[in-house]
Order: sequence, then C-alpha cells, then structure tokens
Amino acid sequence: MNQNTETLKNPLGTAPISSLLRKFAIPSIISMVVSALYNIVDQIFIGQGVGMLGNAATNVAFPMTTITVAIALLLGIGGAANFNLSLGRGQTERAKNIAGTAFGSLVLSGVFFFIAVRLFLEPIVLACGATEQTLDYSLSYIGITSLGFPFYMLTTGGNHLIRADGKPTYSMLAMISGAVINTILDPLFIFVFDFGIQGAAWATVIGQIFSACMVLVYLPKYLGGSLYFRDFLPKPDCLKAIASLGSAACLNQLAITVVQILLNNTLRHYGSLSPYGSDIPLAVVGIVMKVNMLFLSVVIGLSQGAQPVISFNYGAGKYSRVKEAYLKAAGAASIVAIIGVLCFQIFPRQIISLFGNGDQLYYEFAVKFFRIFLFCTFFNGLQPVTSNFFTSIGKATKGIFLSMTRQIIFLVPLVIIFPIFMGIDGIMYAGPISDAAAGILALLLVRREFKKIVDSNPQ
Repeated sequence: MNQNTETLKNPLGTAPISSLLRKFAIPSIISMVVSALYNIVDQIFIGQGVGMLGNAATNVAFPMTTITVAIALLLGIGGAANFNLSLGRGQTERAKNIAGTAFGSLVLSGVFFFIAVRLFLEPIVLACGATEQTLDYSLSYIGITSLGFPFYMLTTGGNHLIRADGKPTYSMLAMISGAVINTILDPLFIFVFDFGIQGAAWATVIGQIFSACMVLVYLPKYLGGSLYFRDFLPKPDCLKAIASLGSAACLNQLAITVVQILLNNTLRHYGSLSPYGSDIPLAVVGIVMKVNMLFLSVVIGLSQGAQPVISFNYGAGKYSRVKEAYLKAAGAASIVAIIGVLCFQIFPRQIISLFGNGDQLYYEFAVKFFRIFLFCTFFNGLQPVTSNFFTSIGKATKGIFLSMTRQIIFLVPLVIIFPIFMGIDGIMYAGPISDAAAGILALLLVRREFKKIVDSNPQ
C-alpha cells in the first residue's frame, strides 16, 4: 500500500491507541450527550411546566428529530470515514472532495427536509401517534422546531467532519454552545414569559442556529483552508462513497424512527385496552426512549471517537492498531452499558420524576416499563461499536446489517407479535429479547472478522 510522508507522520498511525481514543472519544461523547440533551432538557421543562400531555407531544415529535439525525449521520459519518480512509492512503485531493461534498449535501438536505415537514405537518403528526388530546401540542411544537432542522442537520453532520479533520474539541464546543443556550432559554421562555410548549420549541431552534454558525465559522479552516465554494457542490462519485459508509449509521437512526412510531401507535392501541389508557403509555415511552438515548449517546460517542483511528490505520494497513482500537472502545462501551442497566433497574421512579408528576397509574406503568424494556441494556455496548467498526473499515454491508439487527430484524416483529398474546406487557418484553439477540450476533460477527485480518504491518 502506497503511503506518502504525510501519512507516515500522521499521529493517527503512530500515537498510542489509548491516548488517541481519549482525544477523539471524549469530545465525541460530550457532543453526542449534548445532542441527546436537546430533547431531554425540553422534555424535563415541558413536563414541569406543561404536564403529561406536553411530554406526550414531544414524544410524537421525536421521530422527526431522529430522521434529521439519520440524514446528518449518513453524510457526516460517511464523509468522515471516507475522509480519514483517503488521508490514510495518502489521497489528499480525494479527501478534499469528500469533505466538500459532505458539507454541501448537509445544507441542501436540511432545507429539503424542512420544506417536506412543513408541507405535510398534520399528516406526519397523526402518523407519529398523536392522540386527540396531544394533537394541538404536537402541531405547535413540531411546527416551530422544524425551523431548526437545517441548522441541527448541519451541526450534527458537521460535528463528525470537523472531528475527522483533527479538531474534536472544537466540534464538541459547537454542540455544547447550542445546548447551553437551549438550557438557559427553556425555563426563561416557559416559566418567566409563559410561552408554554412553544417557548421550549423556540429555545431549541435558537440553540441549534448558534451551533450551526460555529460549524460555518470553522469551514474556512477545514483541511488547512483548502476548501473553496466550488468544493461544496456535491459530486456524484463522492456522494456515492459517502452514502456507502454512512448508510449503517443512517439506517440505525431510521430504524429508531420506525420503532418509535410503531411503539407510539401500538401503545396507544393496547393502552386503551388496559387500565393505563392511551396517554400514559405514550408519555412514558417518550421519556424511556430519550433516557435510553442519553445512555446510548455515550456508547455511540465512544464508537464514533474510535472511527478516525480505525479508518486511518485500516487504510494504512496497520491492522494490529485497528484491533486494539476496537477492543478498547468495545470494553469501555460495555462498562458504560452495565452502569446504565443498573441505573434503570435501581432508580426508575427517581428518573421518571424528573419529567414531571403523575398519578399512581402513571408511576406504576413507568417503573414497570423502565425495568422490563431496558433489562438487557448491557448488550447495547457491543452492537453500536461493532456496527461502526465495520463502517470504519469500509465494509458497509456488514455495518448496515448490524445497525438493523436490534431495531428492525428483532424488535419490530416482537413488538407486533407479543402484544397479541400478552397485551401491553408484551411490548415491554420485546425490548430485552431484541437487545440480547443483537448483542450476541455482533460478538459473533466481529470475532469472525478478526480471524480474517492478517497483520501485515506489525506495530
């Protein structure tokens, strides 16, 4: 494999793996956690200021956020992986074209998605599971937050591209700045100015705009300042390569969207046949999924922090470093996963209380859902890291397959089938079974992959 002088001097190929993972993973984790907090902070303040129906409305809105993130990850992770693989192979011009195409496509995609949501707002809200009581709240919240979709998409995707350029701290600060603004404005708009759920929506949009501006400020410095306006026009061959390596992360988010919509509608139906009614399960599942997403954001941050290290060294043929980076990232993710499941089992009522008050039935269902649905969360440390590993080494098909296992291949059929025999409890038991199956499959596939890797360049 040809390697130029820049490739040989790049610290991604020479620095200790542990220090590289700390350098890239910590800012990535913080960025992902901050991204997850956008929704959680809104839900906490809405729960306290608006109530259970407000929480249910943000849950209805959640699929729109995951679709925004899905498109951003398609272009951001796909662009970052190709960018680092190209640099590892010494293909600087190719890396430049990839980065420009990714940034330009993020802007265009964000605008198109915003227009689509605004044109079909009410049908979308109804399809996402809104009830008669939550419809007005949902229309109001999504109607405003959709204004921020282009900015949120640019920030989320650009965050990965900036980190791939060797600036993980700046990418982290871009995400944090918007979240801090959102957190300050939420209580001000909701409680002081009495804007209600609309205030929470505007706080989110303003924070997203600020973060996007920080990404735009960085662009003139990208790749040593070698990007020009013409470079941001999407190039079909680069877009194809980006889509190939970004598909796994994108489809994983789309799978989350499908599952969220399915859960909303299934819980609405079977909830109406239970003592809990439709609105309690709808409010609770939104909280549970977002809290779980906060935990998963740490795991995903670890896997994304490992991506530049794995991609560069695989492109440079340094396979022992590839294996070391994966094992250390997977080990750290597994520790985080174990901590997560302990919190979900021991403190479910305390967690749910952060999002507002409810009656006895509300707390009864919430505690039960937390403990059963998230019982096997400790397996979730492996699946995202392994899926991203395959994407990072250019094996997109395996990455896509693994990204689909938990949500689509296992969880969707179980959520449909189990309630037929078990009622609303069947939805809860579908969670741990799909988590366990996806985690075990990830272990088997990555073990098989490492058997194929021959270390042709011992370090």
